[in-house]
Amino acid sequence: MSHVALIIPGFARIGGAERQVILLATGLRQRGWRVSVVALSGSGGDAAAELIAAGIPFLSLGMRKGLADPRGWMRFHRWLRRESPDVVHAHLPHAVWLARWSRLAAPVRVLVDTLHTSSTGTLGRRLGYRLSGWFPDRVTAVSRAVAEAYLLARMATVGKLVVLPNGVDLEAWRPDASIREAMRRELGLEDEFLWFAAGRLDPVKDYPTLLWAMVEVPEPARLVIAGGGPCAGELRRLSAELGLDRRVRFLGFEPDVRRWMQAADGFVLSSRWEGLPMALLEAAACALPAVATDVPGTREVIVQGVTGYLAVAGSAIALQGAMTRMMRTPAEERKAMGERARQFVLERFGLEAVLDRWEDLYADLLKRNPRPARRGHAK
Repeated sequence: MSHVALIIPGFARIGGAERQVILLATGLRQRGWRVSVVALSGSGGDAAAELIAAGIPFLSLGMRKGLADPRGWMRFHRWLRRESPDVVHAHLPHAVWLARWSRLAAPVRVLVDTLHTSSTGTLGRRLGYRLSGWFPDRVTAVSRAVAEAYLLARMATVGKLVVLPNGVDLEAWRPDASIREAMRRELGLEDEFLWFAAGRLDPVKDYPTLLWAMVEVPEPARLVIAGGGPCAGELRRLSAELGLDRRVRFLGFEPDVRRWMQAADGFVLSSRWEGLPMALLEAAACALPAVATDVPGTREVIVQGVTGYLAVAGSAIALQGAMTRMMRTPAEERKAMGERARQFVLERFGLEAVLDRWEDLYADLLKRNPRPARRGHAK
C-alpha cells in the first residue's frame, strides 16, 4: 500500500484549497491508499477530527513563527524519515517551500505540489518558487489560468507543469427540492429571488462591488453572504450605509453552505481573481445558475449564457446588469441553465474522475522514481 502525505499550512480557515485536501485525502483513503495529512500550524479543528474519523492520521508541526521556526523543520524531517511516505504532495506556498527544501535533508521518492490561485503574489513569493523549482517531480495547477500565470511569471516550467483541476463530489452536492422548500419557508421567502454568495470576507472577493450592485438589483431580491474574514465589519457597515439591511444578510462562517445553495435561485461571485473556485463548482453541482466576474478561473466553470452569466470584474454596473438579466430569465430557462451547469461540472470536475487522474499521476511518478532522492530533477 503506497503512502501519500498531504502537506498544508493549516485549517484555521477552510477555503477551496483546504476543502480539496480533505476531499483528496478521504477519496484516496477509500481507494486503499495510506494517507497522512501534515499541517504546519494549528490544531486542525473540525477538519482534523473529520480526517481522523476517516482513518487518516493528522499531524501539526506546531510552527509558531511560520517558516522561520526551526523546530517545525526538524519535526517534519524526523517525521519524513520515520514514516517514509512514497509521495509528498504540498498545497499553498509555505507548505510547498517546506516540502521542497526539506528534500535536501530527508529524501523522498516523489514530490508534487499544487498551485491553487492565478495570483502570483509578491516578489518574495515569485523568487521562492523560482529558487526551489528544481525540487518537485511535478507541479500541478488547478486550472489553465493558474498554469498560464505561473508560466508567465517564470514560477513553473512547461516540462514539469500539468493542469489537474479541483474535483467536486456530485453525490454530496446536488439539488434537493425538499430542503429548498423548508429553507425558504423558514426564511419567510415567497416570490423573492434569493442570491447566495460564499467565500472568505477578504479583499480578493470584492464584496463591496457586490453590495453596490445590490443597490440597483430590482426587487424582489435578497442576498445571503456566507463567510468570515478581516473585512466583515467594514462590509456590514457599508451594507447599512447603502440601506441594504433588509435585503442583505451576513451569516458569518457557515459550516453547511450546501443547504443555502439548494435554497437559492442564483449564485453570485464577485472576485477580482480566482484559481478554480470551489464554491462555483459546488453551486453548479447543486444545479444553481451563477453570475460571476469574468476573471481567470471562473471562465473555466461558466459558459456564458449557457450555464450562467459573466460580468466585468470591479464593475458594480456590469455585475448588477448580469444579476438583473438572470432574474428576468424565465424560471424554466434558469432551471435548464442550472441543469446544464451540473452536467458541465459532472463531465469536467467530477471527484471520481479527478481522483483517477491523481492516482495515475502518482503511479507514473512512482514508477519513474523507484528510490527516494534528496533533490528533484526534470522529467
